[in-house]
Amino acid sequence: MQALFARRGVAAANLSAMRRPLAAALAAAAMASLALAPSARAATGEVVDRSTLKVCADPGNLPYSNDKGEGFENKIAELIASDLGVPIEYTWFPQTVGFVRMTLAAKRCDLIIGVATTNELMQNSNPYYHSTYVMVRRADTEVSGLDDPILKTMTIGVQPRTPVASLLARRGLLTRLKSYRLVVDTRLEKPIKAMVEDVAAGEIDVALAWGPLAGYWARETDPTLVVTPVAADPSGPRLSYRISMGLRYNEPEWKHTLNEILKQRQDDINAILASYGVPLLDTLGRPIVIKAEATDDDAPFEVTVEEPDDYRVTDYRAPVPAGLKGATTVNAAGLKDLLAGGGGVLIDVYPAARKPEKLSPTAIWNEPKRDTVQGAHWLANMGLGRLHESEAEAFRGELAALSDNGAKPLVFFCEPECWMSWNAAKRALEFGFKNVVWFPGGVTRWQEAGGALETVRPWRPDIAH
Repeated sequence: MQALFARRGVAAANLSAMRRPLAAALAAAAMASLALAPSARAATGEVVDRSTLKVCADPGNLPYSNDKGEGFENKIAELIASDLGVPIEYTWFPQTVGFVRMTLAAKRCDLIIGVATTNELMQNSNPYYHSTYVMVRRADTEVSGLDDPILKTMTIGVQPRTPVASLLARRGLLTRLKSYRLVVDTRLEKPIKAMVEDVAAGEIDVALAWGPLAGYWARETDPTLVVTPVAADPSGPRLSYRISMGLRYNEPEWKHTLNEILKQRQDDINAILASYGVPLLDTLGRPIVIKAEATDDDAPFEVTVEEPDDYRVTDYRAPVPAGLKGATTVNAAGLKDLLAGGGGVLIDVYPAARKPEKLSPTAIWNEPKRDTVQGAHWLANMGLGRLHESEAEAFRGELAALSDNGAKPLVFFCEPECWMSWNAAKRALEFGFKNVVWFPGGVTRWQEAGGALETVRPWRPDIAH
């Protein structure tokens, strides 16, 4: 599929990221078929299945899709299929060379969720989101843009043959680059994830990458990372792209149905995209700011997540189980009742950037701040799926000290759909603490319920790895 875009002078890997947007198209597919009478479908050559939403997707390419249903395309597919009253059927195939030929063209499915709007190998729906390349940096790294002279002293992560690589070349910024592969098998490599992780670890100073991928992996790796759109250069290559859904040619009724559903569900689609960290632009190329929120009462779709046997070690910002075996699960009202009845020890495990090991001796490191539940202790990063043995022991000791060796309840939280709080509560149970409470709503739900906040800095374990 990479070749589809290369011929248009656009980097394949980036557009592969853009190519997998919303499952909205999925449902549209079903509806389109339902709308067609058999004779009409025969006249137009349409072969869309009227009873099932058949989607072509990559089984392992988050944030777009995976075979566990955790990508934003999966979520939109669920949303639309629910409205249509039809099931979803996936044809899984890695989004690499041969993707279209082996899926849509072979009539094994009826829809590809995300393609660049300029794609010529298939018919496009109307565009349903617009995104761009971004810069990812640590909060302590100040960079105003590609023309900032400080970039000449920094190590920059980039993929070759991308628009942002061309902009760096124009500015003579090729001497301090770290290159990441562009065309890969998504089952084996995730170069944007690696790039973002290197920013967080201090291996590189900034990363330039396609927004939907970079925004998602920044949230997953370290939510304190700063993600900003790269400013367009009027004389340079194009940086932003509109994303559509792909369907076969000579299926006008299907396309019309898709476009109607995309129009009706645009707000829901935007909310889903925003919840995955996808940077969105309006029709004039200006950033769209969306507060992605969902409550039990107004969530557009429900997700049932089974409680795993072990810790979650990746994709931390995703739907979580309804509870944790051995712990008490509470909502904001339940937490208020707990605190009013004598309280517990509030433990916020929201992640925070660590001081880079390779930080220049002359650089100043300022610990991050966070607004959290009033009275909470911010034990940053203790909800990661894997902790160094010394970190785990330091965490155990701190919990013991705060709870008077378990005499007080330990209440773990983070943000909505944050597996780190689930991990931390599970870890406390395995440490032997008996009175463990999990508050999955986190700071956001607490604030919405009128709870007080205060600004804190993170606790750091006094260890040497």
